[in-house]
Amino acid sequence: MDWPTTLLGFAAGLGISTVTAPVGVSGAVFLLPVQVSVLNVPSPAVTPTNLLFNVVAGPGALLRYRRTGHLGGPLPRLLIGGTVPGVIAGAVIRVFAVPGPAVFRLLVAALLLPLGMWLCARTLRPGPYRAAVGPSPTARSTTALALAVGVVGGIYGIGGGSLVGPVLAGRGVPVATVAPAALATTFVTSVVGAGTYALLALTTTGDIAPDWPLGLACGLGGLTGGYLGARLQSHLPETALRLLLGSLATALGALYALQAAR
Repeated sequence: MDWPTTLLGFAAGLGISTVTAPVGVSGAVFLLPVQVSVLNVPSPAVTPTNLLFNVVAGPGALLRYRRTGHLGGPLPRLLIGGTVPGVIAGAVIRVFAVPGPAVFRLLVAALLLPLGMWLCARTLRPGPYRAAVGPSPTARSTTALALAVGVVGGIYGIGGGSLVGPVLAGRGVPVATVAPAALATTFVTSVVGAGTYALLALTTTGDIAPDWPLGLACGLGGLTGGYLGARLQSHLPETALRLLLGSLATALGALYALQAAR
């Protein structure tokens, strides 16, 4: 990998993580189209490369949230308990059943586009949506959600924070609580997912192993950006954080919808 590619990967990780860390999204879900369209990472190697980015970038934001006392409570344990087995299953599905990028883009669009629009609408007009959404999530429903998100994260290398964050925020959980838990979940599941892909690469042909130099370059940028983004969170009101999270999900869903339509 040449120096321009390395610097581009670092800059992409830095910029994306600075914007996404305040709402609990690692940035891998937005880094993925950069890897596919700009850096030309092949599929399915793009998925473990994204997971490697999460592993390297995650501690930056988590360290900041731990210092401020926001990284605690039962929510991280519930999410991690569901996503870890899910991400292993998702990695196996990705290698043996969903190798092509077209299906990947279409499914991500179908998941994130309505989810982001729903969160934005509920934030701007909380009254009409409160009754339809229902009560706050229980421990069992949170773990079930995390399991499903883990499968999706294992398939697409997005860690799961970009999916579980909008859902929990839409159910009324404060973003200041959701963000550290979602990032902790993304970090743990990415470690498990990257390890699973590394094992599968030993027994399966094809581009399955991560692009180590690029993943590390992007991750170092994300490490710095994640810390900066976590510092920004305390300066942003809850409404702004919810709109940011919903807008990020909507933008990504629309991006993948356009790509899938080509």
